[in-house]
Amino acid sequence: MMQPLLRNTFAYASSRSAISRCGTLKLSVRLLSSSYTNLKICRYRELVADTPMVDLTHLVAKDANSELANSNVRVFAKVEFLNPGFSIKDRIVQNILNKAEDEGKLKKGMIAVAASSGNTGASTAMMCAMRGYECIITTSPKCSKEKMDAIKAYGAKLLVSEPGVEEGDPKHYIEMARLMALEDPELYFDIDQYDTLSNPEGHFLTLGPEIWQQTNGLVTHFVAAGSTGGTISGTAKYLKQQNPEVKAVLADPVGSIFTEYFKKGSYGKPKDFLVEGVGKGTIPGAMNFDIIDDVIPVNDQEAFDTCFRLSRKEGICAGGSSGLNVFASLQLAASLDPNTPAVIVTVLPDLGVKYLSKFYNDEWLTENGLKPPSAGQI
Repeated sequence: MMQPLLRNTFAYASSRSAISRCGTLKLSVRLLSSSYTNLKICRYRELVADTPMVDLTHLVAKDANSELANSNVRVFAKVEFLNPGFSIKDRIVQNILNKAEDEGKLKKGMIAVAASSGNTGASTAMMCAMRGYECIITTSPKCSKEKMDAIKAYGAKLLVSEPGVEEGDPKHYIEMARLMALEDPELYFDIDQYDTLSNPEGHFLTLGPEIWQQTNGLVTHFVAAGSTGGTISGTAKYLKQQNPEVKAVLADPVGSIFTEYFKKGSYGKPKDFLVEGVGKGTIPGAMNFDIIDDVIPVNDQEAFDTCFRLSRKEGICAGGSSGLNVFASLQLAASLDPNTPAVIVTVLPDLGVKYLSKFYNDEWLTENGLKPPSAGQI
């Protein structure tokens, strides 16, 4: 049985505080007493990573009055929408830009370009604004209006591809960015989030160590959806280096090709799904299937219902991929051996306010053939 003390240990375990991320800023601040003090104050750009972890274990039960079917399981989530750009993508963009600058691939006067379903675009636009670069983001019509508006708010130029374009077509948003960079590599730097190994490296250097520290090394499973594959590949790599017994579980939207590829080693055409920022129609270079132990498919209704459960029971207004990750984590928790302690960690990749015009809107849900939330569903 898991030790009773463990619940309290996890409840109060946290990463370094925001203050500890910042160097001491030695300001001479004259107070009323004419004394001086050293202040530890961050630039906003320094607040990437070190996100808190929250306990969602009680959601394994069907309702508040039910006992846990497995009292040995714990389900925790990293609140990634508390990054400066309100998503987990701040981690990878910071690493990609840092490496590009250090290696001389990105220089003053160049323009950063990024193909994105929204969050990487917003993170890139934000960090380019911080560093003084011009920025062009390409995306698809599936991207929510809120995410498009955020990209433009940071001063980036936004290009939206035509609807219905298949991956590999020059008019697809990923190809638009790639071809732009190929056309003039002296002017354009491609973030290339889908294929660069700087993507999973960003999670290997930050997210993995944070999870290991916050769980006191007791994590047994890491659950995350993939689009580029960077989150699960980089994080699981770190965790497995600490403990080879840690299992990496990919949450995958029904319609994505990842589930089929994991099971068969091949895949056909993807099908439509509504959850943004996860799933794919091809295998990105940043995805490492060798490190994945299992895949749990999740449909749109399950993902969005879980989002409403989080918002209306926990006060956590998170994006659709968060609902998908949490649903998969709860399914996993319910399936595990009740006699074996387990600590499942997942991520809440972005903020729900980015989707107020979409799945948090009853009319949008109905128009897309989904059921709006009701007391009975939640």
